[in-house]
Amino acid sequence: MTLLSQKVPAGEKIAYGLGDTATNLVWRTLMVFLPIFYTDVFGLSAAAVGTLLLVCRYWDGITDFLMGLLADRTTTRWGKFRPWILWTALPFGVLTVLTFTAVDLSATGKLIYAYITYSTLIIAFTASNVPYSALTGVMTSDAGERTSISSYRFFFAFLGGLLTQGLNIPLVAAFGQGDEVKGYTLTMMLFASISVILFLVTFVGTKERVQPVLQKSPSIRLDIKDLFRNRPWVILFCTGLLFVTFTTLKQGVTMYYFKYFVGDTLLATAFMTSGLVAAMIGAAMTPWLSRKLGKQRLMSGSFSVAAVTSGLLYLAGPADFSLMFGLSMVTEFSTGPIVALFFAMLADTSDFSEWKTGRRATGLTFSAGTLSFKFGTGMAGAMTGWILTSVGYIANAAQTEGSLLGIRLLISLIPAVVALIAMGVFRLYTLDEALLERIGADLAEKHSS
Repeated sequence: MTLLSQKVPAGEKIAYGLGDTATNLVWRTLMVFLPIFYTDVFGLSAAAVGTLLLVCRYWDGITDFLMGLLADRTTTRWGKFRPWILWTALPFGVLTVLTFTAVDLSATGKLIYAYITYSTLIIAFTASNVPYSALTGVMTSDAGERTSISSYRFFFAFLGGLLTQGLNIPLVAAFGQGDEVKGYTLTMMLFASISVILFLVTFVGTKERVQPVLQKSPSIRLDIKDLFRNRPWVILFCTGLLFVTFTTLKQGVTMYYFKYFVGDTLLATAFMTSGLVAAMIGAAMTPWLSRKLGKQRLMSGSFSVAAVTSGLLYLAGPADFSLMFGLSMVTEFSTGPIVALFFAMLADTSDFSEWKTGRRATGLTFSAGTLSFKFGTGMAGAMTGWILTSVGYIANAAQTEGSLLGIRLLISLIPAVVALIAMGVFRLYTLDEALLERIGADLAEKHSS
């Protein structure tokens, strides 16, 4: 790769960020609303949903590796990664609608339909999101600019989450007029259409500046070997898996928490949107906080805050709205820097790999990083479904004290423990600012010569 410091215009950063607005109109909907859609609208059991989410996400992890290898070997006049955003936009939108369409079938038929539509959707998601994520590593070689790009990205990602979590419940009610099946289908048609348009904006509005050096015969075996010898990447992979397990546990049980414990599903909208506003602020402040504290201290501190505030949520009663909202907003604020730094650091580990081995596989590095998010989502989805089943959850019925306790633990103490483990794992990460400056200088000298 040619590694020269390159500044990226603000307009291009916005165009790039809008791609994650498009993604999160669907991604956040899958995390927050798909479990309760499957159990309370489509009629699947909580245990079946937990298993479905786990199986499909782990299968999706395999496709992440394949997509990273394929993207690294793609050569078009548009670059390696941008064309995939164009090619997958329409399939991604269509499959989103099909996943949230409740067909009238037998119990077995419904489960088969759910497996087919959901697994196909997440394959389309992989084909879009892996190249999209890798684009961060080739828009610029400047580490500070990458942090800035990642900050823009997740500001707009949280905006997508804000839209879907703030509008989903009222739109389902407005479109469905009492028919939740119809309401979900029409709502997702609207979100999917917006996503397709925003993906096209990202494709048109971005550039790939860091160009690959031609290799005689790129080796898949060597690329994978390099990846697992890349200790900073391995640490990030484990951190990402735990982080997404943490967030998905909280988000996946939010609707259950407000429907059955608080007793007001409409209040869930305000709860989720206020948290996402806080997360957007956290993402926007990441470059400034990173300069003040350094990436590693900011990441560790954010995990610490997330763990403490999540654990304290267990103390909230069904009417303690101020405590619920205040703790949620602080927790979500802390997730903004975590996710922005994670993807900026993936680009850093790609530089580290080239510095150590002389070879670079940006697509594989990012695909394997997003794989950790898929595994975390699957793990959390399975835990949610299985724990709800174990505590006696019954859809659309009054819950027992045991099932209410399970719901409360899933949104507070269990994710708090996961966040503490993630903080401990991340403390093993070794790519500090001084080493990154040395790597950047060495690679620049290498390529200039």
